[in-house]
Amino acid sequence: MIVLPEVDPARIEEERLANLEVLADLKENGDKPELIRSVDVSFRGDDAALDRLEEDAEELGLRVIEREESDDGVFLFLEREQTADEASIAALTLLCLQIELEFDVEFDGWGCTAETGLIH
Repeated sequence: MIVLPEVDPARIEEERLANLEVLADLKENGDKPELIRSVDVSFRGDDAALDRLEEDAEELGLRVIEREESDDGVFLFLEREQTADEASIAALTLLCLQIELEFDVEFDGWGCTAETGLIH
């Protein structure tokens, strides 16, 4: 079992404020936050740290999407199915900040599509 570390409350608040902006954008696009959808998160780090995270992703409740190299470094993309209300995103963000500390990677944010409940 992975025991995740405590996160600095100031960092949690910083991310909460950033989340509110993203959630407001989703709402402007007709999002119904109570609808379950795939929410992805990304982390940047060295190969060894990302390997460790990839190995433990399932235990953390996340699925591996892909690893990608760019000019900004190596990124690991993970996802889970959940709602996009403020409390659910706050819980996901806290998990990601704990992962950042535990695995020595940099949390690079989360994303999802707006879900309106209408069939596209």
